Formats: sequence, structure tokens, C-alpha cells
Amino acid sequence: MTGASGFVAGVVVSQAVGGWEVHAVDRKEVSFARDGLFWHTFDLLDSARMRELFREVKPDAVVHAAAAADIDFCENNRAAVEAVNVGVTREIVRNCAEHGARLVYLSTDTVFDGKKGMYAEADEPAPVNFYGDTKFRAEQIVRTELPEAAIPRLSLVIGFPFVSGGNSFLASMAAALSQGKEYGVTDEEIRTPVDVVTLARAFLELAGNNFAGFIHLAGCDRMNRHAASLLIADRFGYPRELVIVKNVGSFPGRAPRPIDVSLDNSLARATLKTPMLGLAGALDLIAATKP
Repeated sequence: MTGASGFVAGVVVSQAVGGWEVHAVDRKEVSFARDGLFWHTFDLLDSARMRELFREVKPDAVVHAAAAADIDFCENNRAAVEAVNVGVTREIVRNCAEHGARLVYLSTDTVFDGKKGMYAEADEPAPVNFYGDTKFRAEQIVRTELPEAAIPRLSLVIGFPFVSGGNSFLASMAAALSQGKEYGVTDEEIRTPVDVVTLARAFLELAGNNFAGFIHLAGCDRMNRHAASLLIADRFGYPRELVIVKNVGSFPGRAPRPIDVSLDNSLARATLKTPMLGLAGALDLIAATKP
């Protein structure tokens, strides 16, 4: 598991209990511990150390979640982001191929241009920002060099982090609203929000099966970010009047975003045992599993 202290990967680590021996890789020192969990602290840009770890562990499956994912940071730090999002993925693909390890590569709805919405797996990517571009090019590397790999594309991820803060908009929203502060979100961007616990369970299922190719992991409700945030505020008891609409243009220095990158989850619902949920069910699951 790469990027194991991050928001999404940290929940995967927390959910991988029972028959899983988990080797978690991150450049940060992490105190989270349990039986069957082994931490390896190094920078994934250290390709020699990565090759050494593959030889030591001989993994059956690799869930590659590590990435520079802040869209605005990516837009302004292209060389560094290229090295992580594309270069590291290429190295992981080569190591998986050499050692016969299954790969689950986490991608994003942001590979699409947002002009039509409800994208299916066969739709052609056309990213509008550098983050989406790097993820699209990494997808191509995975698909070309390791065609048996699974490539889940994620929609807007909702949940609380288990290991560290990471990039959880729900955590930042809850922190603001619990202090009586306004939280501004746009009503111009449309997504199919999915909870992080469902995602973690789906990744583990994919790590243990032989599904190959793209699969869209998304919720069953298509809505704009403001509407989703109002439902979240209601579910967790925060004042909904503090959730305010902010025009996209009012976020200074914001990189371009696609307008409607809602994902069609029909394939996931037909293929996986892990159910894809509507937002109400997803929020109930988040509340039931909140760390």
C-alpha cells in the first residue's frame, strides 16, 4: 500500500484486517499499529529502495494510492508532480511486472473534461488541469505495460481520515462548522460522491480478484458540491446556514476544474460485491465507522 498515511490509503490500511498482511509505505513516520501491519518509511522517488522492498516482501498485490493530488499545487509544481504521479507509477508497474504482483492503481474522475457527465469507463479522457493530465498518462502506462491491472477511477471522496489528516474535505468542513465558521463551496461543479470506507473495501476486493481494466467507483447520487455539503451538514448536526455558495472565480489562484465529472458506476455495481451507495447511505456508513 503506497501513500499509506494519506486520507484514502489510510482507510484502506485500517480496513485490511483478517487475512491480509499489509506492508504500508509512506515517507512519513506513522504511529498507527496493529497485528499484520508493517510500515516502511522512505520516499517513493528512491527507486533503489523500492526495488529492494519488492524483493524483500514479494507482494501478491500492490494498491498504489500515493500521488500529488492537490490540484492547485500540481498546476504550479509540474516537475515535482510529474516525478511522483507519472515517474513513480512507472517504477511500480515495472516492479509489479517483474515480481508477478497484482496492481490496483487509483485514478480519478478528473481525467475527464466535465463537458457531459456520467462518464463510463469507455469514454475518452481529456483532462483540463495538470493533475488530471498526469493521472491520465499514468493510466496509460499501467494499461499498456500491465494490462491485467485494475484501474479504479474515484469520484469525490467523502469521509474522515483514520491515520492522518490527508486531503479530506469533510474533515476540513467539519473543523470549520464546529467552530461556527462559514464554509464556502461551489454549486457549479457536479460529482457522484462516494464514501472512503466503501472505497477501501472495493480496493481490497479488487486486490484479491482478477478484474482488469478501468472501473468507476462512485456513489449513486449525482449532485453539485454545495448540495452534497448541505446533506453532510444535516447528517452530522452542523448549521446548514454556515455552508455558503462561493463562485468558482472567488477562489484565488484556483486551477481549472471540470464542471461535471459524475461517473457511471454501473460496472462496479454489476462486478463488485462491495455495494456502491447513495449519499445518505454513505454518510450513515461514515458515521458508523468514524475513528
